[in-house]
Amino acid sequence: MKVQQLHPWRVSVAQSQDIQRRLAGQVSQKNELGTPRLIAGVDISAEGGSGQARGAVVVLSYPELELAEVRVALGKAGFPYVPGLLSFRESPLILAACEKLSLSPDLVLVDGQGVAHPRRLGIASHLGLLLDIPTIGCAKSRLWGQHEAVGEEAGSTAELVDKGEVIGAVLRTQVGKLPLYVSIGHKIDLSNAVQWVLRCCRSHRLPEPSRLAHLAAGGSLEEGLREAAAQAGQGRLL
Repeated sequence: MKVQQLHPWRVSVAQSQDIQRRLAGQVSQKNELGTPRLIAGVDISAEGGSGQARGAVVVLSYPELELAEVRVALGKAGFPYVPGLLSFRESPLILAACEKLSLSPDLVLVDGQGVAHPRRLGIASHLGLLLDIPTIGCAKSRLWGQHEAVGEEAGSTAELVDKGEVIGAVLRTQVGKLPLYVSIGHKIDLSNAVQWVLRCCRSHRLPEPSRLAHLAAGGSLEEGLREAAAQAGQGRLL
């Protein structure tokens, strides 16, 4: 995959916030996604206390959601942990993994926020601009905005709102599980973002591209795939 160079990465906190404000105006909230053939998930994981981190991208076929390609990149985070600036810490390693791909995904699910962000440019939107493809923010926790209670049924949603502006959706993907926080990354609208997250969910809270990217980043993808295959085999016997 090609990565656009939109700005330097060695910047201060103030400079990174200015970059976010500038790039936020370039995010497209219109749906430019048809039916994807390949859907990717990206994530990053720290490697113990070594200071090393592993960025991972997995590519799955759609609608089968079968693993097609996995790439990882190892390195050290070059930016401190600052709430709201996750992208400047995690994106370089994720992009390094993406540059190794031989396949070109049509959609990327990102474990983080899109426009549901104080400056409307979370990591999902940032990566969407850098990769120039549709992206969806699919976070496990809320960063910004307020919402009402979400229904208990799978597929239930509630609007995530900031000062009267809808910036995302709170989505229940599984009964009895905590909801996810879905927001526009780039080149997609919120309704389609929610629907694609649901279409990528199987028997877990996280959509499969995000779940497998998390396992790959943590170095446990093979173990997770063996467990899933065993569960599938047991299901066929019932």
